[in-house]
Amino acid sequence: MLTLRNITLAYGPTPLLDDAEITVRRGERVALVGRNGTGKSTLLRILAGEVEPDHMSVEKSGDVRIARLTQDVPAGTTGSVYDVIAAGLGRIGDALARFHDLTARLSAGEDVMDAFSAAQAEVDAADGWTFAQRVEATISRLSLGADTRFEHLSGGQQRRVLLGRALVQEPDLLLLDEPTNHLDIAAIDQLEDILANWSGALLFITHDRAFLRRLATRIVDLDRGYLTSWSGNYDQFLADKDKALADEAQAQAAFDKKLAAEEVWIRQGVKARRTRNESRVRELKAMRTERAQRRERTGTANITTQDVERSGRNVVVAEHVSYSRGEQPIVDDLSTTIQRGDKVGIIGPNGCGKTTLIQLLLDRLAPDTGTLKLGTNLDIAYFDQQRAAIDDSATVVDNVGQGRTSITVNGKDRHVMSYLGDFLFSPKRARSPASVLSGGERNRLLLAKLFTRPANLLVMDEPTNDLDIETLELLEERLMAFQGTLIIVSHDRAFLDNVVTSSLVFEGNAQVGDYIGGYSDWLQQRPATHDNQSAPKTRNASSGTHAKAEARSTAGLSRAEQKELRELPGRIEELENRVAATESEFGSPTIYTGDSAAIANKTTELNELRAQVETAMARWEELESRQNQS
Repeated sequence: MLTLRNITLAYGPTPLLDDAEITVRRGERVALVGRNGTGKSTLLRILAGEVEPDHMSVEKSGDVRIARLTQDVPAGTTGSVYDVIAAGLGRIGDALARFHDLTARLSAGEDVMDAFSAAQAEVDAADGWTFAQRVEATISRLSLGADTRFEHLSGGQQRRVLLGRALVQEPDLLLLDEPTNHLDIAAIDQLEDILANWSGALLFITHDRAFLRRLATRIVDLDRGYLTSWSGNYDQFLADKDKALADEAQAQAAFDKKLAAEEVWIRQGVKARRTRNESRVRELKAMRTERAQRRERTGTANITTQDVERSGRNVVVAEHVSYSRGEQPIVDDLSTTIQRGDKVGIIGPNGCGKTTLIQLLLDRLAPDTGTLKLGTNLDIAYFDQQRAAIDDSATVVDNVGQGRTSITVNGKDRHVMSYLGDFLFSPKRARSPASVLSGGERNRLLLAKLFTRPANLLVMDEPTNDLDIETLELLEERLMAFQGTLIIVSHDRAFLDNVVTSSLVFEGNAQVGDYIGGYSDWLQQRPATHDNQSAPKTRNASSGTHAKAEARSTAGLSRAEQKELRELPGRIEELENRVAATESEFGSPTIYTGDSAAIANKTTELNELRAQVETAMARWEELESRQNQS
């Protein structure tokens, strides 16, 4: 479908992309991986036509439509959800947004009939009703409220709206930059379902390994300016990449050994100059050039937690704790005991009160009812979600050193610059103000600052956001080896499974369940009647209620679904007839002589009928597909 060759882009002496090449085929889902700062987002912008590289050749198979979901919410994005999604359609989308707004205002009794008629005529002239159905179907598919103001939504909900704006364009190639950022587990699971069933090609960047493992059909690795394609799944890529790096290290060691021997030979003096030949001299010069141009891999962060005296056996004891914010209950009758060495994950949808629960467990908020007791000899280090501990007006080195040139780590003095090097900050970057750091760099800075102090209770609120996978896996290793107690909030399912020993799960109606194990363990233990607010489904669990639901989704149709499939064609035909009848009413000039509110109601009815047809068609296609697979 699309091939970019000889991509070269440099913002300084070292190319970000160095004669790179990438091919995307129709229908495949390609994961773009690489360390933070290697140029992954820049490559997506090049594919989207937003950045012009220094050099590139493009091969396309016909007209390829491309849409991109950015990593951050574009500044100044306002309007209703309908407005923002329709904006993805360009001029016809603007016309549909005006028509949608005027329909609502007309229904509210405003005197906007002239503007309404003009907007309707504009949509008619552009044959825009098909696009209107596409907008409404997209809003329904993402479970969004069409008239909700975009600026009033949470960060995760805004990301879903922006995804809708990309999907409504029905692109051949969809580019996603960290699509799971700020989404809770339920929203990530829903996004996976949408993308797994989407027919277009997908190129995405993510640090969510569960998301990557489920969706990716191929891995493209960006390393030191070069792109390498790896067939197979993510786990196969990891094994193949490790072998390739080992082979590269072996080859470089042999090359360096030969170069060192040649350097000794060229410096042997008069005797050597008599016997040396010009071809050998030219080869040595070429080897010097090759060695000078070699690009070394970025090092791995060296995260070290500090030892401290052990806390008491019981770290937190909560008995029948309840807490409300105004009239809204957050936690209802929670009893739990966290003991020394426990690693507790807090799981739940956005806005449910996870950060509030942390404040309760740390005794920074007083419960409305119940008792909470902290253990003895606690040294607490807190990684906050808002990164409030970072002073943006100070440099990176001052944020960590606080004016000192050295810090003490596990009883030994270390220069601040050396310590920051463990977190992949070069001396130049360490002298930069914190305000210019990327999201991943801010996370690494906060980790560096957090681990300068001894602690036996680590509290971490969303520490995994924006970390590249290598740093994320190193953090996992350090936390698993940490001898103290850990309380952690995360939406990263693989991270939770790898690190935590027990989970506190928000299960709706302010109820917090206490479970042994991580995310996948909770899926198997949760009650069969659970409404799945935190994670409606996954593809990794293998038993219990979840596994039964999975089996139903792949083993043909139930009797009720078979009956639904038989009845759907008649239902679709009935709806299409109603759409045609309603559209014919708009073809009659007499309709515009009536009451304006009646016209608005009739327009709303037509839009709803069209959306019902779209939904029924999608359901019919889904059931047909599942029946054919069984």
